[in-house]
Amino acid sequence: GGEERTPVRKGKKVGRNDPCPCGSGKKYKKCCGANA
Repeated sequence: GGEERTPVRKGKKVGRNDPCPCGSGKKYKKCCGANA
């Protein structure tokens, strides 16, 4: 398997340019998505 960490588990996907679901206010690719 892989190591995928998603702060919020929802049915919808979060885009790399969408706000990070962790609530930091940063874009996902600059926040939790950086190592995804």
